[in-house]
Amino acid sequence: MVIADTGPLYALIDRSDVWHERVTAWWTAQPRHVRVPITVLPEVCYLLQTRISAQAEQAFARSVADGELIIEPVESDDLLRASALMDEYLDFPLGFVDATVIALAERLGAREILTTDRRHFSAVRTQRNRPVAIVP
Repeated sequence: MVIADTGPLYALIDRSDVWHERVTAWWTAQPRHVRVPITVLPEVCYLLQTRISAQAEQAFARSVADGELIIEPVESDDLLRASALMDEYLDFPLGFVDATVIALAERLGAREILTTDRRHFSAVRTQRNRPVAIVP
């Protein structure tokens, strides 16, 4: 199982994004169970609307509603863990969405995080003091 961050979802849609080809190749290479934290959706929508168009945002929202992505809810314990991560990396800083991505990965036992954000995710350690495995 893989937990998806904002950047790759945006890159899949925006053909001019520098990550588009790399993420698309990873996404289509083999079947994977990719889960998207619900906290990622507003960021993707914002980027689509401001960088492409309202129509792109609406098409993404429709694809989510049609079940094209597996959306993972954030539970109370995930919020507590995200808050602890934000506190631990306060000087970094680690934002809420990234912290929830890590918290969900920990809870679900995901071994990889799909992200274009190498800076933040490569610096964070999981509860078991392991670095996060980053793809693509």
